[in-house]
Amino acid sequence: MKNVLIKIRSSAKFFVLASVATFIIAGVMTFVFRPIYSVTLDGELIGYCSSKSKMQTRIDEYIEKGNGDNSNLAFVQVDSMPQYKMCLLKRNIETNDDEIFAKVTGEGTSYYKYFAVLEDSEEKAYVPDFATAEGIIEGLKEKNSDNIDNLTIKEKYETDLKDFVSKEDAIASLYKEKPVVVKNVKVAKASSSSGSFSTSRNMSQANISLGVSLIKPVNGRISSRFGANSRVRSGSHTGLDIATSTGTPIKAAASGTVTFAGWKGSYGNLLVITHSNGIQTYYGHCSKLYVSSGQKISQGQTVAAVGSTGNSTGPHLHFEIRVNGVAYNPQRYVY
Repeated sequence: MKNVLIKIRSSAKFFVLASVATFIIAGVMTFVFRPIYSVTLDGELIGYCSSKSKMQTRIDEYIEKGNGDNSNLAFVQVDSMPQYKMCLLKRNIETNDDEIFAKVTGEGTSYYKYFAVLEDSEEKAYVPDFATAEGIIEGLKEKNSDNIDNLTIKEKYETDLKDFVSKEDAIASLYKEKPVVVKNVKVAKASSSSGSFSTSRNMSQANISLGVSLIKPVNGRISSRFGANSRVRSGSHTGLDIATSTGTPIKAAASGTVTFAGWKGSYGNLLVITHSNGIQTYYGHCSKLYVSSGQKISQGQTVAAVGSTGNSTGPHLHFEIRVNGVAYNPQRYVY
């Protein structure tokens, strides 16, 4: 029994000594070393940081916003992300967070977002935001510029930021005066009996034969006729408005090729189909476009859906017929 007690006391004494030793060693380790993260990039050690989460948050914010010195910066593309590994280092070893950040982001590529105003698909002016681009289009429309139907807006993401122009300068450089159109003038021959003569002017649009058979793109109520004036327009109506419910299928009035499909100012979502003999049909304010530019279309094919996009007060199809760029009354040929 005595021997057993001696053994128990020895074991307890050893346990106490071992615990004290462990505590002392841990204290020395804590005093001499500290937990830290080693950081590698593409397998290469680039330094040490004290907080993995803070470092990665800093990098992520830079990717999203850059340095915050350019409002047109869309994002920064960083190809390689750092790898972190916890380790123990002597307390006298300094972290180098700024150097790590610079190394990771130094190879990044900045992408800028801006808007281009195009004429016949050629970029003519660059502006920082959509509101300015739309203001240029509206300004040219108010001035009745001859090229208004050839202007579009395109959102751009590029690594090089273009030189921006003001709305006023863009309007001045893009404006094209409409050519003077002389109406057909018929002059009657002088009367041999009275010596007098009279003149008459053919001021109405000729009811020409298109050479293309057209069908109704939608059925509905005509809510605004060709040539009508309204407070929502800057000029006379160049088409025919057919009111019907949103989502109603729009059919191609004739076979042809899609030459424009996208957003176009007051038209909203616009589809333009080019047929033979210089004839084009326009389908405006669509809620959806089912075809794309360059696509061949057959007569009666569903190409879009009725909506109320752009300068619109309710769901309807704005339908135009143009011959060599001149708008003709659709009611002479359909409806």
